[in-house]
Amino acid sequence: MARGRVLRNDNPKGPWGGSGGGSGNGGGDGGPRNPWAFPPEGRRPKPNATSLDEFLKRARGGGGGGGFPGGGNFQIPGGQNIWFAAIGLLVLVWVAFTSVHSIAPQEKGVVSLFGRYSTTLNPGIQFTLPAPVASVQKVDVQENRVEDFPQAATENLMLTEDQNIIDLAYSVRWNIQNAEDYAFQLANPRDTVRAVAESSMRAAVASATLNEAIGAGRTNIEADVQQRMQAILDEYNSGVRVLGVAIKQAVAPQAVDEDFKAVSAAQQQAQANINQARAYAQQIVARAQGEAASFDKIYEQYRQAPEVTRRRLYYETMEAVLAKSNKTVVEAPGVTPYLPLPEASGRRREPTPPAAQEPAQPQTPPAAPQGGN
Repeated sequence: MARGRVLRNDNPKGPWGGSGGGSGNGGGDGGPRNPWAFPPEGRRPKPNATSLDEFLKRARGGGGGGGFPGGGNFQIPGGQNIWFAAIGLLVLVWVAFTSVHSIAPQEKGVVSLFGRYSTTLNPGIQFTLPAPVASVQKVDVQENRVEDFPQAATENLMLTEDQNIIDLAYSVRWNIQNAEDYAFQLANPRDTVRAVAESSMRAAVASATLNEAIGAGRTNIEADVQQRMQAILDEYNSGVRVLGVAIKQAVAPQAVDEDFKAVSAAQQQAQANINQARAYAQQIVARAQGEAASFDKIYEQYRQAPEVTRRRLYYETMEAVLAKSNKTVVEAPGVTPYLPLPEASGRRREPTPPAAQEPAQPQTPPAAPQGGN
């Protein structure tokens, strides 16, 4: 209470004089004014008040008039209605942009209501509740995606069943079979597909030999990997369908590449020799089968006419034997001999030139027979 009295300056006997009067110095007797007393005209204005505060006060309709031409308060004509109209327009635009969805022919729209799966939209213009109540995720279900392994130009080493190491490069083709499972069952679908493909390929190569991995067994490995991948992804309810697996390269590591090429060349040569031997065997078998068929035909003729067939066989055999040998014709009585005129003319000796002829040797008369008596 004492502090209040001091602030109100109720004591007329203060050092600055009484509280009465109004001379401007705070005292009726002309003494000094009390510094704690209020001025005669009332409270002092706030020192922080600015012209902007006065402008806003007048704009809201408060304060005294006269601040603008013509006096009165500053007000926006129909201001409240304009704000309502602007808010309504924004709401309509928001609803239009978040409720109308255009789904392409190769897409499907997965609708989630408050984050939970609701339905799947088919291609066309579709309508849903506005966001954030409902949201639509567009999924391309016709695009065939390809994953290459490895992604960079590095070695992708794998261990075979016979404890050999190969550098394997392959690719996996896949697409989306079920849009809602693809959108909600997998957090990172592409990473999941790559991980499943890598594990399936290593499992398939581990059950195959080196020759199968680099040779004719690659087709079986590709089919095995596709089957393994599809089984795992179906177990995850991923909505992914594996279209195919293709092994693009299966070679030895760089450290043993030269030796591996030599082994491969030897294997190819061995396979070529095997193929050549099989072809020769097929020719011999075919020839033998033909001769056996011909003999069967001759045997049937022999059964019908043994003597004629025997004589014909003899003639054919002798003809084959004597075809390339020199022949001598023996004259028989009553038989005109065969004269091979073309061959005789070809074999006729050319006359020897006179200079090359040897001088004739004198003939020695035969000795007279010696008689005993």
